[in-house]
Amino acid sequence: MVDVAHSGNSRDNEDEGDGPADQDKPGDPTTSGRKARGKKKPRSFWKELPILIGVALVLTLIIQTFLARVFVIPSESMEATLHGCPGCYGDRVLVDKLVYRFGDPEPGEVVVFERPNTWNQSEFSANRSSNGFVSWLQDVGAAFGLASPNEDDVVKRIVAVGGQTVECCDEKNRVMVDGEPLDEPYIHWLPGTNTQETFPPIKVPDGMLWVLGDNRNNSCDSRCQGGGGKNGLVPVDNVIGKVRYIVLPPSRWRGVGDHNPQSAATNNAMPFVPVGLGFAAAFPTVWLGKRVRRTIRASGVRK
Repeated sequence: MVDVAHSGNSRDNEDEGDGPADQDKPGDPTTSGRKARGKKKPRSFWKELPILIGVALVLTLIIQTFLARVFVIPSESMEATLHGCPGCYGDRVLVDKLVYRFGDPEPGEVVVFERPNTWNQSEFSANRSSNGFVSWLQDVGAAFGLASPNEDDVVKRIVAVGGQTVECCDEKNRVMVDGEPLDEPYIHWLPGTNTQETFPPIKVPDGMLWVLGDNRNNSCDSRCQGGGGKNGLVPVDNVIGKVRYIVLPPSRWRGVGDHNPQSAATNNAMPFVPVGLGFAAAFPTVWLGKRVRRTIRASGVRK
């Protein structure tokens, strides 16, 4: 009886001992397959890099289409607020395309707009290459503010809006709106010229704007475009956005003021908009940066 019980216990112990040994057996193809399926191989950094670049480009395109865009200043008409000249490296400005979805353009704001059909003089010069590939690269650069866009956009400052009457000048050489002189500390006078061109009273219709350049005697604006008068007006629908910041060159990083010449400077009705744009632009950058760091670390571990 004892011998039988002893033999049974021995077989049980052998069976129990064989279980783990069989599971850990290195030559077992079933076990190897399970381990291979359970361990996910990390992607190579160089495989993920094109994906990251593609995501960054798509996010940039979305932001520049709906939220904000970088524009090149093409002329000297907004000196000294904005620097630009044909053929030179002018200021690159960030234009808020969202703000006018929540309100209307106001006097004193610097805006970028599509040149109206009634404006017969252009400050724009794209200088596109005849080579198709080079021209495509220029278009890509324009999307990031690195080259002049292939479109006729203009930057000026709003002086009067719909319903107001604008004229120049009073006895002190100041533009007047609704009979009141404007306070325009941003005007830039060329040496030896500090007298504005006069123009008769113009009643600005609803939905239209009267715009002038800060470089007052070196700007063809609502006073002279299309012969002046009604032809010089700019439809509100042509406005692309409000100029917020100078982003390039680094030596000129600053905000662009919107001093209201008709009254004391007022707070923006939508102060959260530029902050929101900043977060919208920063989040993709931070997210992509984390992805890159994780991928680089994983690549280093594999080595």
